[in-house]
Amino acid sequence: MENSPESQAKWYVLHTYSGYEAMVKDSLEKLIENNNLKDNIFDLKIPMEQTIEEKNGKKKVVERKLLPCYVFIKMIYSNQVWYLVTNTRGVTGFVGPQGRPLPLKDEEVRKMQLEKKPVDANFAVGDDVSIDVGPLAGFFGKIKELNDTAMKAKVNVVMFGRNTDVEVEYGQIRKLSLAEAPEQEQQPETQE
Repeated sequence: MENSPESQAKWYVLHTYSGYEAMVKDSLEKLIENNNLKDNIFDLKIPMEQTIEEKNGKKKVVERKLLPCYVFIKMIYSNQVWYLVTNTRGVTGFVGPQGRPLPLKDEEVRKMQLEKKPVDANFAVGDDVSIDVGPLAGFFGKIKELNDTAMKAKVNVVMFGRNTDVEVEYGQIRKLSLAEAPEQEQQPETQE
């Protein structure tokens, strides 16, 4: 395993005022730039989720904050970094005992999908897949398009009785074996 500074960094959770998440992330990015903290702070994330919303009788997929009032920060902890981060406008403090940062466990980082782990993307257009992670978990579909650069697939699923194309990350889907594949072949591809 490499011994780079980033390999020693851990993920921490910052608490922010409601609605200040994006502003805090922007301010911290400027702080990293202005104070040359690239070797101390490596990543900032506001976990988002896709949900299905109905408005005026139309359903659409929207992105919303998974955990409002929280920003995740990957850093090497030091008193100087703690001071700079906690004095950023909109930050109320770190999540942890007495406001001292408590690093997330590896399992928590995986569940929150804070880091992109390399995925063995052995997918092809036309493959039957199961969506196993995220808001669309439990849906089955057929791959329509693959984007290896972005590590995303466009999958056609039946949602609310209609064929709908959704974009999911490779890490969210699993190729189905012939025995697992849903028997949707009898249905016409689209009925509009």
